[in-house]
Amino acid sequence: MLLLRLIVKNAFRHRLRALLTIAGVAIALTAFGLMRTVLDAWHAGVSASSANRLVTRNAVSITQPLPIAYKSRIRQVAGVNAVAAGNWFGGVYIDEKNFFANFAVEAEDFFRLYPELIVSPAEQKAFAMDRKGAIIGRKLADRFRWRVGDAVTLRGTIFPGQWPLTIRAVYKGARPDTDETVLYLHWAYIDEVMKKTSPGRAGQTGFFMIGIDDATRAAEISRNIDAQFRNSQAETLTETEKAFQMGFVSMSEAILMAITVVSYVVIVIILAVAANTMAMSARERLGEFAVLKTLGFAGPALGGMLLAESLLLSLSGAALAMVLLPAIADAFAKNLAQYFPIFFVSPRTMVLLPAFGAAVGVLAAVAPAVRVGSVRIAEAFRRIG
Repeated sequence: MLLLRLIVKNAFRHRLRALLTIAGVAIALTAFGLMRTVLDAWHAGVSASSANRLVTRNAVSITQPLPIAYKSRIRQVAGVNAVAAGNWFGGVYIDEKNFFANFAVEAEDFFRLYPELIVSPAEQKAFAMDRKGAIIGRKLADRFRWRVGDAVTLRGTIFPGQWPLTIRAVYKGARPDTDETVLYLHWAYIDEVMKKTSPGRAGQTGFFMIGIDDATRAAEISRNIDAQFRNSQAETLTETEKAFQMGFVSMSEAILMAITVVSYVVIVIILAVAANTMAMSARERLGEFAVLKTLGFAGPALGGMLLAESLLLSLSGAALAMVLLPAIADAFAKNLAQYFPIFFVSPRTMVLLPAFGAAVGVLAAVAPAVRVGSVRIAEAFRRIG
């Protein structure tokens, strides 16, 4: 206990310096954690992907459509248990700044493929019976204060015109990484209007979501689906949902790499600051360490004391960061929900904070601890004199 009290007193001997060191470590680790959370948010769609879902799109580009007639042929492929057509709708609510994702889907099959989207049976039935109905996520409903029964009109961009909708259901996510900021409307509603206004665009869809029985056969089933349409006017590319989502993430690879590098640079900077603090502490107390050596303390014991002081300061900063990060991330998620619909601190990030805090504490004290442990008593007193 006496040794522990000595370590604590020495660590906080210069209170301002100690508090600034703790604050510096806390700010650096909080920044690191926030950047890691941004990276996790960017990959949220990938992590939420199911191994039992495939996506079939046009082999040329996701922007090129596929005939809806492909659905029946895909459904006949061995191993496929469900198929739902879908299309990015790209509707705008009042102004472009009110951006949110909106898809036209074949609702019955689509929601069977996505059990993580929880909708009450009554609301799902009401949506199915209303061709102009829409299902929205809980966060989207909170953002615009929409409720079931509200009338909403979207201005089409990909599908020009005004599209009146009625909110028939609000879904909740079964998992933390479920996106609750999406609006879904009926694909049949879009197709019906296209038959009247642009017949050449009717009977087409952007992609097919496919459910399979056995995830281990995903590659085989994908090849079999694409073989159905080889040498056709609209050849297909079928891949796992995870690979499909990764295709979008890879478009921002340079940005993600920059954020990753910066997050580790922050740790290196605070390591340099902490190392300077411990070096100053060791130099100022060189005479004290010499006295302790004359009293019988071994060099490794003195180095261990300095190491413990460094760990105490850095882990205190890490503990403070663990308190600050969730609160900051929560505020970040509320204010930037339209850009990061899924934004929460993962357990892995929370584990990394004390781990890096301990690493900073150890590495910052290595050189001063070796110096203190190896200094000769006469040399130390000579420096003091």
